[in-house]
Amino acid sequence: MSGIQNIAVIGGGSWGTALAHILSQAGRDVTLYARDAGLADKINNTHENPVYLAGAKLHDRLRATASLETALQKAQLCLLVTPTQYLRETLKKLQPHLPAGIPLVNASKGIEMTTGYLLSEVAAELLPGHPYAAFSGPTFATEAVRGLPTAITLATSADEKTAQGWANALRGRTFRPYLSDDVIGVEIAGALKNVIAIACGIVEGRGLGQNAKAAVMTRGIAEIRRLGVKRGAKPETFLGLAGLGDLTLTCSSMTSRNYSLGFELGQGKPLQQILAERKSVSEGVTTSWAVADYAEQHGVDMPICLAVRHVLHNGANVDEIVQGLLSRDLKNENH
Repeated sequence: MSGIQNIAVIGGGSWGTALAHILSQAGRDVTLYARDAGLADKINNTHENPVYLAGAKLHDRLRATASLETALQKAQLCLLVTPTQYLRETLKKLQPHLPAGIPLVNASKGIEMTTGYLLSEVAAELLPGHPYAAFSGPTFATEAVRGLPTAITLATSADEKTAQGWANALRGRTFRPYLSDDVIGVEIAGALKNVIAIACGIVEGRGLGQNAKAAVMTRGIAEIRRLGVKRGAKPETFLGLAGLGDLTLTCSSMTSRNYSLGFELGQGKPLQQILAERKSVSEGVTTSWAVADYAEQHGVDMPICLAVRHVLHNGANVDEIVQGLLSRDLKNENH
């Protein structure tokens, strides 16, 4: 067993709760931080998270708290599972309570909208003394918490022995991490697949057919790879779990928050109405703005991501956007 026994999970949403359960089941001492004290009490008293993961029975070892100080008191590893646009605020609140040198493992997916930063860049700016890893892959919380087999990529620039220790600490009975040293690639893949999932959902909701959806997925991975390489990622990362694996899952099921949002958009429902009816966050909405902005500033060809931005944030007509994509100049597929 890894030397890491005490783990703090920061974020009481569906994925944070599922991870806390998996790690508790694996014998770790886990404290789950939830901002809502009432929710933390319900988790402790009923062993369920009725708001974000209703119906799933959580392990008896799992303890929840609304106090960051309590969550981090004995922690040897800090697992970050907060919405992307709140990560900066969360890290600032963590600063006074983090044990010195404790590794940060980020399981959120997205790009900071105000700066265009990857989440590793936000962490490096605010908490430079802490080792960092990115954690991503094809993961529906509702399946993972039930003990269905799940595999992810754990990316870090730490040495192999250290990385292996973190992977062992995060491993569960049916939860398997694979190691990578490409933090940038894993973070970009995890963020951009949400934007492509919205595009695929729009295609499905608009009734444009499976041919079109497969084309959007395939050209979408080309856009993700293009941006990743521009920012220093390794091309092969985008064919792994964090890339093709996560994209395939997210673009093919209504369980995906981003795909289902796109589906409703494709059927004509206004974005604000969709968001108002949801408790959970669809990260692709904000990521689309940040990635489109970066692509335009740095000359990266990303027509699908830009099209999603126009539909979400500029109220563009879906049919006109689709026609615009189809009428683009012909080109070599591999360029």
